[in-house]
Amino acid sequence: MAISENQVVSIHYELKDVDSGEILDSNLNAAPLSFILGKGQIIPGLEEKLKELSQGESADITVAAADAYGIYDDNAVQSLPKEQFAGLELHVGMTLYGQGEHGETVQVTVKSFNDETVEVDFNHPLAGKDLLFAVSITEVREPTADEMLSGYVGGMGGGCGCGSGGSCHSTNEEDDDHECCGSGAPGHKHGEDGCCSSGEGHSHGGGCCGSH
Repeated sequence: MAISENQVVSIHYELKDVDSGEILDSNLNAAPLSFILGKGQIIPGLEEKLKELSQGESADITVAAADAYGIYDDNAVQSLPKEQFAGLELHVGMTLYGQGEHGETVQVTVKSFNDETVEVDFNHPLAGKDLLFAVSITEVREPTADEMLSGYVGGMGGGCGCGSGGSCHSTNEEDDDHECCGSGAPGHKHGEDGCCSSGEGHSHGGGCCGSH
C-alpha cells in the first residue's frame, strides 16, 4: 500500500550529485530519518516520489534542482558590512547561520571579504544541483496524537523544522555541519537579518546564530 500524507515515514538514504556522482550525504550507518509526510519537512521532489512507495521498498529517486534546493539565484549573493561579523574569524567557504525576515533560520556561505565588506551567498549549498536519492523505506506508521498536534515526529516542535518551498531535510542528526536550516530560495529577503555570530552550541531561536 502506497504511503499516505500525514503518516510517519522513516528512511535510510544515500544522496549523490547527479552530474558528478559525488556522495553528498548518507545515513546508511545511522538512525533512519523520520518525518511526517505532507508537512514539508523534506524537499518537495523527494516527498512526492515517496508517496509511490511502501514500507520495505527501495528506489533510486532523481530530484531536479527546482524541486530540491531551488535554482541558483545570483541575486542571493550580497555584500554586507563587515561590522555585522564582529568577533568572527572569517574564511572563504565558512558556513554561518542567521535569521530571515519571517524568523526562519537561514544558512549563508562566505564567498569573499575585505576590510569593509563580506560577500555572502544565501543560496543553499546544493542550490542548482540535480540530486539522486537511493532510498529505503524502513517504517511507515500512523502518527501519535502528540505528533499530529505538533506536526513533528516525537511530538516536539522545532527539530529539523525545515519548512517548505525548497527547504531541506536534516541529512545527519549526529553531524552538526549538516544541521537543517531555513529556506534560502529565491524570493527570500536578504539584508541586515543575515548577520551572524560565532560559537559552537548555537541557538537557532532568534537574531543571529552560530557558525560552523
